[in-house]
Amino acid sequence: MALFSGKYYFTVDPKGRIIIPAPFRDIMRSHYDGKVFIANAPMDKCLHVYPKAEWETLLEKAKGLSMTMQSARWFQRRVIGSGQEIELDKQGRVLIPSSHREDAGINLNSDIVIVGLINKMEVWERNEWNKVMERDSADTDAHAKELAAFI
Repeated sequence: MALFSGKYYFTVDPKGRIIIPAPFRDIMRSHYDGKVFIANAPMDKCLHVYPKAEWETLLEKAKGLSMTMQSARWFQRRVIGSGQEIELDKQGRVLIPSSHREDAGINLNSDIVIVGLINKMEVWERNEWNKVMERDSADTDAHAKELAAFI
């Protein structure tokens, strides 16, 4: 399976559409059926874009969560409840529903960042991305300890 990776800068067009980067479109066409789902990210102020097969995998995992857990109910409401199938047009663009743009702080004509994260993409408003990725605000020592086995 091909993996999404890389970071791309775009602007939301006046109709609320974004361009899916060409390398990501190629992966979606060659390894998936081309259908995508958009949802709120569980923890961050951004959006997740999943190929349909990856979305279905997430749904199966979510079905296994105990609804007696408050975190499971919250996750299902925030992420699964926001999931919506969106279509790629012939130019490789997708229309981001206005409710999703609002949740992620993305406006028409906003500068955005699209980041590949293995099995999905994230869509960030660029200023929000810059704040989250600011090295001075990150607890790099804590991250290094947690990720020591991987890096």
